[in-house]
Formats: sequence, structure tokens, C-alpha cells
Amino acid sequence: MKRFEGQVALITGGRSGIGRAVARRLHEEGARVFTAQRGVDDEFEGITADFADAESTDDIISQLIGKAGKLDMLINNAGMMQQAGIEETSLADWNRTLQVNLTAPFLMIKAALPHLRATGGTIVNVGSIEGLGSNPSHAAYCASKAGLHGLTRAVAVDHGSEGIRCNAVAPGWIDTDLNADFVETMPDPDAFRREIGKIHPIGRTGSPEEVAALIAFLAAEESGFITGQVFTVDGGRMAKLSLP
Repeated sequence: MKRFEGQVALITGGRSGIGRAVARRLHEEGARVFTAQRGVDDEFEGITADFADAESTDDIISQLIGKAGKLDMLINNAGMMQQAGIEETSLADWNRTLQVNLTAPFLMIKAALPHLRATGGTIVNVGSIEGLGSNPSHAAYCASKAGLHGLTRAVAVDHGSEGIRCNAVAPGWIDTDLNADFVETMPDPDAFRREIGKIHPIGRTGSPEEVAALIAFLAAEESGFITGQVFTVDGGRMAKLSLP
């Protein structure tokens, strides 16, 4: 029997990148998969949502429960990043980043809790190594991901006695379509790929499937004594000190 047989999973931002890899991994292991994002999902049961709109989260959960009747796994993956320094970041852009990356997961968890309580369900939030450190000109993004890591711990503490576990993953450089498009904007994309690989002790960047494997583990019964943790998935990047 597959380890997620008979279970229902919801992945926000599940149409591409890490979210798509998670959706496929959970589906392969038996879960009924729903995704929520802007646009139509042609592979899984999709729910159209705009996470910049605070009113959308209750509707997502209502639609899912109406179709599936329960929820076992919530994967908060949808996110956005703006490249701008503090002085160049408008209040509107700051608020939008925090809404999508932090407030939307909070509201998704809040709406999902009654249903996760009923199933003894799990939550996995997709944070970032930029919730632990910072790249230049990412103030809003870093603040939002650090907040998401804190929210992860708070949910674990408040709802562990109800049988609900909550963990987070903090990916580093992952080979998503978004990152691939960014690389192509470089003057010498091949040279950039070589250099970005060198900053990782493992010697390369990561794949969405590698992040999905950890998320699947954290959603499964074998991780039943793990909650309130943030797991770095970065090829050793955060462990490596720069040269003196």
C-alpha cells in the first residue's frame, strides 16, 4: 500500500517548480492532490486563487472540502520575490510580499485547522534559506520567509496536542523555471551556472524533486515525532564560510 493512499493533499502554487514536484510526488504515493494558484492546472484538481487577496483562502478550503470531504496535508508553497532595496521598496510592494508569503499561509492554516484536527493532519511550509540569511536587495522577501519559519514553530506548539504537526523546509538555489529564466538574463548564462554551482559544497544546485522528497517525508507517518522544525535544503551552502 502506498503511504498516502486515501489521503487528500492541498499544495498552494502547485502548478510549477517545487509545488509541481510536490504534487507529483504525493500523487505517485497515493494521495488525491489539489493545487491552488492563479490559472488552470491541467494535471491535478486545481482551484483558482490569488494569494494577494486575503479573501481567497476560505474559499479554497471550502471548495476542497466540498469536493473531497476532508484534508490530510496542507503544503504552503506559493510565494513571490521582488528584487529591490529597502529605499526602493514601496509600502504597497512590501505589503504584497508579506501578504503572499506570510499572511496567506497564516490564513490557509487558520481555515484548514478544523479539517486537519479531524484527520490528525500535517502542514509543511516552504520557507527559504533567506529566512535564515539574506541575499542583497531582498528585504521584504527575507522578512516574509523569516516570519514563515516563526509561524511554523508557533503552529507546532499551539496545535501539537491536537495531533497536528507543522514543519518547514528552507530551500536554497533550486533549478526551477523561474531561476532558469533568471540565469538566462545573465551576460554569460553558462559561466553563471558554473559559478553558482561552486558556492555549494555539494558542487551543484538542487532539483525541485529533492525538495519534494523531504516534504513528502515530513508529511508522512514516519516523521511522526518531528514538528516545529525548519529543514535547510541547500547543498551545504549555509554551512560554508566565505574565504577569509
